[in-house]
Amino acid sequence: MITLLTGKKGSGKTKKLIEMANEAVKNSNGNVVVVEKGLKLTYDISHAARLIDIDSYDVQGGKGLYGFLAGICAGNYDVTDIFVDSTLKIAGTGPEVLAPLVEELKRLSDTVEANFVLSISAADEELPQSVTEYVLK
Repeated sequence: MITLLTGKKGSGKTKKLIEMANEAVKNSNGNVVVVEKGLKLTYDISHAARLIDIDSYDVQGGKGLYGFLAGICAGNYDVTDIFVDSTLKIAGTGPEVLAPLVEELKRLSDTVEANFVLSISAADEELPQSVTEYVLK
């Protein structure tokens, strides 16, 4: 399953992502992974989740982000949930990267049976039409 947390800066996306990640830790029978840009969530995310600072891995672009997330799934067969904060900052681009990224993550999600939650700093009307069905209402 793919879920997009959308909204402009300061709209509460990260707070919602933290709540969802901590809830997933409580309910998961596997591993929960939180990918962030920089070390800002260290004290907000449950210690039971795997917190990854993506800046340490020089990931660039939507394809790079997809490859990184696929690698997490390949290396850990029991990942149930992956949360990505600041998705567009990590990809280094605008909302146009979302259509191919979400399509690839949907296939990956179906294959590995993991949930992906991405925070997107963009208004719903800025998103490609093909991804609007994944926006959390």
